[in-house]
Formats: sequence, C-alpha cells, structure tokens
Amino acid sequence: MSNPDELLRIEGIRKTFPGVVALDGVDFDLRRGEVHVLLGENGAGKSTLIKMLSGAHTPDAGRIHVGGRQVRIQGAQDAERLGIATIYQEFNLVPDLTVAENIFLGRQPRRFGMIDRKRMEAEAETLLKRVGVRVSPRARVRELGIARLQMVEIAKALSLDARVLVMDEPTAVLTSEEVEKLFAIVRSLRADGVGIVFITHHLEEIAALGDRVTVIRDGRSVGQVPADTPEEELVRLMVGRSIEQQYPRERPEKGDVLLSVEGLTRDGVFHDVSFAVHAGEVVGVAGLVGAGRTEVVRAVFGADPYDDGTVRVSGSRLKRHDVNAAMAAGIGLVPEDRKGQGLVLDASVADNLGLVTLRSATRAGIVDRGAQHTAAERMAGRLGVRMAGLGQHVRTLSGGNQQKVVIGKWLLADSRVLILDEPTRGIDVGAKVEIYQLINELTAAGAAVLMISSDLPEVLGMSDRVLVMAQGRIAGELSADEATQDAVMALAVSTPTTEKEGPRGH
Repeated sequence: MSNPDELLRIEGIRKTFPGVVALDGVDFDLRRGEVHVLLGENGAGKSTLIKMLSGAHTPDAGRIHVGGRQVRIQGAQDAERLGIATIYQEFNLVPDLTVAENIFLGRQPRRFGMIDRKRMEAEAETLLKRVGVRVSPRARVRELGIARLQMVEIAKALSLDARVLVMDEPTAVLTSEEVEKLFAIVRSLRADGVGIVFITHHLEEIAALGDRVTVIRDGRSVGQVPADTPEEELVRLMVGRSIEQQYPRERPEKGDVLLSVEGLTRDGVFHDVSFAVHAGEVVGVAGLVGAGRTEVVRAVFGADPYDDGTVRVSGSRLKRHDVNAAMAAGIGLVPEDRKGQGLVLDASVADNLGLVTLRSATRAGIVDRGAQHTAAERMAGRLGVRMAGLGQHVRTLSGGNQQKVVIGKWLLADSRVLILDEPTRGIDVGAKVEIYQLINELTAAGAAVLMISSDLPEVLGMSDRVLVMAQGRIAGELSADEATQDAVMALAVSTPTTEKEGPRGH
C-alpha cells in the first residue's frame, strides 16, 4: 500500500548516453511537506536525474511514480501537468523579454483574446515580492545580474503552483542575506505541503533546511541518511573517501608584483580601485552582489572599458579595453558565467581547451591540430576531466568538468596572472578540493591568482590577503590572520571612504 504522503517515487532508474552510463539503478522518493536533499559530486548523475523529472530525458529502464501512479514524463508539459517544476542552475530565461513575460511565458493571462499585460505584471509583482527581490516586472531580463535572475527563476516556478519543486543549486550565487530569504520561502512552501528536491554543494545548508538526504555516486544511489548527519560522513558517502582538509593552502614565499592596478575608475560602476598581486600568492576579493567585483576584473582583463587609472603586468602598462593585450601579457580570466562567456558549448573538449592557444598554434593559416590535440589530452588528464573522449561536446559535461576545461585553456596558455571569478560556483566538494590543489600548483609555479568568490569560507580558506569591495570601491584589505567572516562582512556593508590611496600589497 502506497504512502498517502508520498508525492514522488523513482525506482531503479537507468540512463545511458554514448560511452557513458549516467544513471545505473537510482532509487529516490519525496514526501509531502519535506525538503529532500540530493547530494553528489559533479558527474554523479544528479543533473540527469532531475532532467528525467522535467521531461528533458526519458529513462532507459526503471519507473517513476507521481501521486501513487506510474507515469511517463516525455516533455515539459507532462511535468507541468503532473505538478513538477524545476529551477535549473543554468537559467532558463529569455533575455529580450521582460521579467513578467518570462514568469508567465506560454501561460500569459488573457482578456478578450488579448494578453492582459496589466494583470500579468501585477501578478508578477506579487510573486517577486514573495521572493523578496526588488525588480520591476517590466525590466528586461538581460539587464539583471545573476542573483536577480535566480530569484526570477524561483518566482517563475512559484507561479506554476507546483506540488513538487526541484531546486538545482539555488543558493550558488546568492549572498547570505538572499539565502536566508530563499530559505524562508522554502520553509513556507514546505509548510504548505509542497515537496522540495534540493540540490546543493554547501554542506552547511543541509542541516539548516533539509529533512532527508539521498547520496548519489557514480550514477548509483549509495545511501539515504537524515539531514543532521555529520558533514564528514556526507563527504565520505559522496566521494568514497574522507577529505582531510577542505581548504589546502601551500604557499611559497611571495615574489615580485605581477599585477598592479592603480586608481581604476569607471563612472557609476567602480571608483579609485587600487591593489597589487604578487607572484606566488592568492588575493581574494569579497563583497556583496553588486559591489563591483566582476566589473573591476573584467576591466583589468580588457573586456570592459574604464575611464581612468592604470593596469600593469610586471611593471609594463597595459593598453585599456584590449583583451588581446591582456592575454599577450599573461592574464587569463575564468568568468563567473562559464557557459555564456567561458566555453563554446557545441565545440569539443579538445577545441575548447585549445581556444586561447589557437593563434600561436597557427602557421601560414594552418592550425597544428596534432600539437593542439596532444596538449589538450595532457591538460585533460592533468585536471582529471571526466569525459567519454576529447571529441565529446563540452555542453554534455557536468558543471565541475566544464569549469576544469575553462581553467585548463588558460593553463595551456601559461598565464602568469589568473583571475578566477566564482571558480567553484555549482561545483561539488570533491571537485572544489581539486580546484584548490590546482590553485596551489599555480602559486607554487610563481603565478599570481586573483580570486573573486561569494563563498566566504572559500575566500578565508584560500586567500593570503582579502580585498573587500563595497559600493564600487575597496572598503578595506585584511591579512589572512585578520580575515574573519565578521570582519569581511563589516567592511562589505560599510560606506567606503573616498580618499585616494596607492596600490596595496607592496
């Protein structure tokens, strides 16, 4: 006899793709009014499983039950009809439409056969207030930052009045304040009887929000445990081994200044930003969403213009707004939006790894494909990229493996200054440690690393110094000994002074 509180049951699900067994006998169930956390490394099969629920994939074997009866979910309309809504980690919004149009896409309220825009915008505004985000329902989605895009996705899912809500890394780009707002929304939905499948790599969130945890490893469900299970045990279940140290730091003596930024200003965006990064050190950049962190490093890399100030690499001044000049000087940028800005999704792993070195590998208009392939094979092996082969489309890799490819292309270019913008967003704890070890290798080889992260423990754990930005300015600098969560947050919410200062870190 079925449990009357059971909303969803998955039994023995199996799914294969060419050369890859994504899922191999996964069992999972969800009850009314609970948060069931789905935990696993990137590549473990979580994304494939939730795509089964959204109708993007169909299983090769196994059964899905919704409300006690077996169902086939063959598309988004089937999922919606069954009361299942999915919020993906990579946003599913149309940039040129308004917020309201995105929330009600395909379901616009009508009056006399015409779209009732006034009602649509009023209902959208109510949903946006519910998720605690200040944004006009008439704003174009392309005008919004990542954190606001996430909240619009949540508002869109709430508009479906779903009984089963799947949330894939919903807190990955949110500030601590926004996370608390999200948790309040989730708790309210749980109290209303909604069942929530919650995917996160932030282990501290599990006990704060979850009821049960199902762990997936290598395509199989390897255990179901209570949400208050110690983090060490969750990590052991996820990776099949214990991780002794979450933030391994091995630093050589720091060398000369490699990157020097002085007085960098872009009217209305950031002002008088000055800092320096030495060979062999990691400088973290912390701050709230909207503080100007990403805008500054994009200007340093030449991707965005600036009005005043200088950027120097090893003492040589860089031409402003010139990406090629920055790359030639040895600067590499791993952007926060890896899919939109860091990868060519429909190209192969090999082609993506060779993007930066393509020009140097070309002679008389002909690319040395053999040398490129050999270099890509070596780098993919070094980084432990999980793939069927170098010819696999990078779109089909897990988020963590995609990030390794983005970093790998700059390593192949021998970048001396590597800027990492949210380097572990959406990456599991095992892959995070691999990225941290890679950062250690870079600094040991004499590279300078500038790391932006909204994950405060990551900033504190990996940085030799921490710069804190607020309102487009550097509000302060903290040494590794001075940097605590309280000290960083105090600066992040402060009003910075406007006195001109020289470059820091000399």
